[in-house]
Amino acid sequence: MRVAAIDQGTTSTRVLLLEDSDARIVHAVRHAEHHSNPGWVEHDPEELLSNIQECLQAAGRVEVIGIANQGESCLAWDAVTGKAFSPVIVWQDNRTADEVETLRDAAPEVLARAGLPLDAYFSASKFAWILRHIPEARAALTAGRLRLGTTDAFFLDRLAGVFATDVTTASRTSLMNLATGQWDAELCRIFGVPMEALPEIRDTAGDFGEIGGVPVTASLVDQQAALYGHGCRQPGDAKITFGTGAFTLAITGAEIVRAPGQGLLPTVAWRRNGQSVYAVDGGVYDAGAAREWAARLGLFTSFDELSDFESPPAIARKIAFVPALSGLACPHWDRSAAALWVGMSADTTRQDMLQALLEGIALRTAEVVAAMHARVPISGRISVDGGLTRSPYFLRFLANALQREVACPVFDELTAFGCAALAAGSEVPRPGAVRVVAPDVSDVSDWHAAFSEAVRRAKGWR
Repeated sequence: MRVAAIDQGTTSTRVLLLEDSDARIVHAVRHAEHHSNPGWVEHDPEELLSNIQECLQAAGRVEVIGIANQGESCLAWDAVTGKAFSPVIVWQDNRTADEVETLRDAAPEVLARAGLPLDAYFSASKFAWILRHIPEARAALTAGRLRLGTTDAFFLDRLAGVFATDVTTASRTSLMNLATGQWDAELCRIFGVPMEALPEIRDTAGDFGEIGGVPVTASLVDQQAALYGHGCRQPGDAKITFGTGAFTLAITGAEIVRAPGQGLLPTVAWRRNGQSVYAVDGGVYDAGAAREWAARLGLFTSFDELSDFESPPAIARKIAFVPALSGLACPHWDRSAAALWVGMSADTTRQDMLQALLEGIALRTAEVVAAMHARVPISGRISVDGGLTRSPYFLRFLANALQREVACPVFDELTAFGCAALAAGSEVPRPGAVRVVAPDVSDVSDWHAAFSEAVRRAKGWR
């Protein structure tokens, strides 16, 4: 079977072609990101749609298609013409932070029903912002022509003629009841989102219509696709993907694990044949985003500069970087936090700052894993992927920060691979070998203590 899997991510759109046991990326294209106001992050929906079509054309003849999406990124469009009323408001976008604060009294109800904290990260407040600020969307609602959805629903509506989303994506909106797997009327009332404008929620693997006569048989959030692509199947199996953000997910099986005290998010890993598998999710907003920001600042010009450093760890020398360009997610959930370097002196070099930046991403990830392990015992080895894992220094430091082995598959297109495997409907062996890195430092308590103090200083800065 020839499967095309679209990975429509925060910075690019890629297509993986899976045929028997062979899997490879056959085309990729980047898209623009727009920052029209401080804290705003937007994409052009027509550009994303065009890039998907370009990728599918590059894949050639296939038998089924799967689509992995950005998760919380969302927009509004016309049910009749398909024209977008808004840009894609990206998951990183923080424009609704003040409005979310006005709903603070409803936080326990949202947490109980959706399993999620109140945060501008999720789609619900973004939908409400669109209705408040875009007259065309309000007019379409009055006319019965408004569609609100995450990017997957827009792609499926425009390309396959199906207005639907899957349960993993719906679980990231703050509008789906985690226990029922359906839109929740009370959540829609709290956020001011009309339920009639939302797409149908379907299983992750199933019928999502056809694109050019080819069935779309899987649609899901990119992080859940990566979880499947890593081979995580049993409770306690965990993966970390270092993309724009760094996201740790661990399988909890049939159990919905609610751990608000640890800042963890219960979510749906996938649903097939009406049977849901659940997971817990913890995120770091800025991982690859922090690396790209450092490159724009001119701190490095080649990724090779991140491969190794001659000096001892920066954190051991009390130089720390907190990657909070977009605030702090799990376990802190503080959008007012700001990125910072601390511990610098006249002797601090550009290399020290780069070293601290990589270490800060790893140490923030270790905070997430520690919070997760306290509630869901994680299997000893954690599977990792993403651009930062190509740095040997980062992998070694991460293993030490976690105090556990990290397994890095040589084939690292695991989001697209997981999506392809779900679309294929059968277990597919992951291609390539796995590189395992073990910790070589036994006591890192001082690292974590110093970093915790740096995080404390970053909180509330905005």
